[in-house]
Amino acid sequence: MHDQVMEFINTYDLALKIIFILTITFILARVVNSVYKKVLDRSEKESDEHLTTYKFIGNSISAIIYAVGISFAIWNVPFLKPIAQSLVAGAGILAIAVGFASQQSLGNIISGFFIVISKPYKINDRISFPDGLSGVVEDIGLRHTVIRNFENQRIIIPNSIISNQLLINSNFEDTKVCKFVDIGISYGSDIDLARKIMTEEIENHPLNIDNRTMEDTLKGEPRVSVRVTLLGDSAVNMRAWAWADSPPNGFRMYCDVLESIKKRFDKEGIVIPFPQRTISYLEPENKEELPPEKE
Repeated sequence: MHDQVMEFINTYDLALKIIFILTITFILARVVNSVYKKVLDRSEKESDEHLTTYKFIGNSISAIIYAVGISFAIWNVPFLKPIAQSLVAGAGILAIAVGFASQQSLGNIISGFFIVISKPYKINDRISFPDGLSGVVEDIGLRHTVIRNFENQRIIIPNSIISNQLLINSNFEDTKVCKFVDIGISYGSDIDLARKIMTEEIENHPLNIDNRTMEDTLKGEPRVSVRVTLLGDSAVNMRAWAWADSPPNGFRMYCDVLESIKKRFDKEGIVIPFPQRTISYLEPENKEELPPEKE
């Protein structure tokens, strides 16, 4: 039995070696991915600060493991070994050729490294672009960044393009957001009462936060500032500054206070004007000058 096993091993030595190398490669990649996912889960629970780095490093390590393992397996094939040696000997020429052929892909990878290092944005950041595109960063890969917009669609942007784009990061350093609540009231309405209503409705909202500094509090600065911003053609425009701890909560708060302020205005007699037009029909001074009607 032992002789048969040894004979089998000697006969299929190369095939077994290749299978062994590929198996170790896949197992090692699986183990790395498993550890990587556990680190990601812990990072998502504790903080998003290093989540971007973990994901990028995990993708890079997996790619390197597969590349090294498959290359080593090819190296052990006798009839492919001279080819591999020739490729190693001409690595300089090959590198130049590959550089020209895949400069866009290499540019995306290098841009990805710079994004991870400089961190202009990271996983779960809300970013927007001048053309109106906005969403939440879902993943940063070797070649591209995945953004999930607010319709739950995935937008794939190459790293080399997004790294050269002007973008707005709503979560950079500070997640707090200020929402402008702009409302116009009629000239006959009480400005002080309107200011009181807007202040109370915003302060009473559970998502509103106090953004005053200790110095502002000691000076008696109001938690919610409401000011007249414009005397328009048909309305007195008023603006309230409402703060929330994040952009999603700020949007919810903004929608809620618009509704509650409108209801309070209706109840308290504050009028929100809307455009009106008066149409006048001019009568001829002398009706006899009108041409006779045709029968």
